[in-house]
Amino acid sequence: MSYIKIFFSAALSTFIFCSSATAELSTEELASKNKGIELYNQHKAISAVSYLEIAASAGDHEAQYYLGEALRRNKRYMTPEAQSAYEASALQGDIYAMIRLSEDSSDLCVAMGNCPEGRKEPKEWLEIAKKTASAQAEKGNAESMYLMFRITGNDEWLEKSAKGGYAFAQYYLGTGYKGGKGFFVLPSSRADVVEHLMKSSAEGGYPVGMMEYAAICAEKKDFDKYRYWSKKAAETGYAGAVFGYGINLSKPSSEYGFSYDPVTSYALMTLLLELDGGGGMKDYAGYELPSISAKMSSEQIEKAKTFSKEWKDNHPPLSFFPDKLSR
Repeated sequence: MSYIKIFFSAALSTFIFCSSATAELSTEELASKNKGIELYNQHKAISAVSYLEIAASAGDHEAQYYLGEALRRNKRYMTPEAQSAYEASALQGDIYAMIRLSEDSSDLCVAMGNCPEGRKEPKEWLEIAKKTASAQAEKGNAESMYLMFRITGNDEWLEKSAKGGYAFAQYYLGTGYKGGKGFFVLPSSRADVVEHLMKSSAEGGYPVGMMEYAAICAEKKDFDKYRYWSKKAAETGYAGAVFGYGINLSKPSSEYGFSYDPVTSYALMTLLLELDGGGGMKDYAGYELPSISAKMSSEQIEKAKTFSKEWKDNHPPLSFFPDKLSR
C-alpha cells in the first residue's frame, strides 16, 4: 500500500469538517515542498513529483494537492494515485482539492455506483467544498469568495472577492471585462474599470496583474509606470515579465525609455533557458540571445553570466504562475 493511501485511510477516520490544522514540516520537508511547487509552476510536473511526495507523506495538505495536480497532469487524466493525493488533502479541509474531486466523474466506481464505503462521490465533494468555502467567505476571506465563484459560477462571488482585495480575482474579473463580459454604457467606463482592477491586482502582488497594468500604462504613454511595473513583475520571477524586461533592456534605443543594458538583458535571457518543461520560454530566450550577445564584448558576456547567478540567488524562482485550478 502506498504512503498516500495509508495517509488517506488514517485521515478518513479523523476528518474534521473545514479543518484548519496544518502539518508541521521539518526543514528538509519544507524545502522539498517548496522545490516541488517551484518545479510544478515551471511546467515540470514530472520532476516535481518526487519532491512533493516527501512533504505530502508528512501530511502537508498543500503538497498533497500539488502532488495530485502533478500526477494528473503527467498522465492527462485522474489516476488512482492522484485521486488519493487529492482526497488526503481534501480531508484536511483543502477546498482546491475538494473542487478537483468534485470534477471527477470518470471514476469507474462512480459510474457503477459501487464506490467503497466511506469514499465520497464528486457531488458530495462539491457540497462539502461549497459549505467550507461559504463558511470562510462569511468571515471575510476573499480567496474563499473567489472559490465560491468557481464552485457556483455566480459572478457576484467573483465581484465580492475582487472588492475584498484578492489580487487574482481582480485580475480574473478585469480580464473578463476586457474580453467583453458585463454591461457598460460607455466603452470608456469599461476601460476605466479594467484599469482599476488591474492596478489593484498589481498593487496586491499578482505578477500577471502587474504586466496587464503595465500594458495599460504603456497604451496611455505613461512610460514611467510602464517601466516600474515591468521591472517589478520581472523581480517576482514571472517568466513572461522576465522575458519582456530583458527584451526592453536589449534595445539601444527604447521607445519606452529603458536604459540600454545588454548585461542584464543577457543575464535574464540566460536564466530563462532553464525553463525546459514547456511553455516555449526556453525557445524564445534562445532565439534572442545571439542578437543580444552580438553587441557585447567577451568581458560583458562573462559579467552577464555572473549577474545571472546573482539574480537567481536574490530573487524568487522563475514561475509561469499558472491558475491553481487550471485544467
